[in-house]
Amino acid sequence: MSAVQIQVLRLAGHDPRLALPRHETDGAAGLDLRACLAPADQEQGLVVAPMGRVLVPTGLTFVLPDGHEGQIRPRSGLAVRHGITVLNAPGTIDCDYRGEVKVALINLGAENYRVCHGDRIAQLIVAPYCKVTLVEVAETAATARASGGFGSTGGGA
Repeated sequence: MSAVQIQVLRLAGHDPRLALPRHETDGAAGLDLRACLAPADQEQGLVVAPMGRVLVPTGLTFVLPDGHEGQIRPRSGLAVRHGITVLNAPGTIDCDYRGEVKVALINLGAENYRVCHGDRIAQLIVAPYCKVTLVEVAETAATARASGGFGSTGGGA
C-alpha cells in the first residue's frame, strides 16, 4: 500500500517534544493526535466534567491533498475506559482548511476526566472522497427496501 504524503506544520508555541501524529502499529489505520496544551494549562490539564465538553488543541495544521479529507475519530480505549469520545464524530478536516486542528471531546462517563499535555486524544484517518452534483428528479426508482428505516433490513436486536 502506498502512503499519501501530508504536509504538517507545528504552530508557534507547539511543544517540540511532542511527537508528530503517527501510526502506532503497522496495521493501524489512524494517526494518533496528541493534546498540545498552552503552558498555563500544562500543569493542571483540562478537566472534562461528566457530560462536559472541551476543545483540545493539537498545535498542528495539516495540508491534505485535493480529494481527501481528514476524519477525527475517537480512541476506543478512552471511550471504553472513561466515556471520552469525539463530540462531532467523525469530525472533518477539509482539504482547504489551514487552521489549527482542535478536537471536540465530550465526557459521557460518570467521573471527571483530565486531559494532560501530550495525551493521545483522538485519531486522524485520511480518506478520499467523491465530489457530487445533485440532480433533482420527480421520483426515485423502487427498491425492495423502499422507505423502510431503522431496523427495516431485519437481523433483530
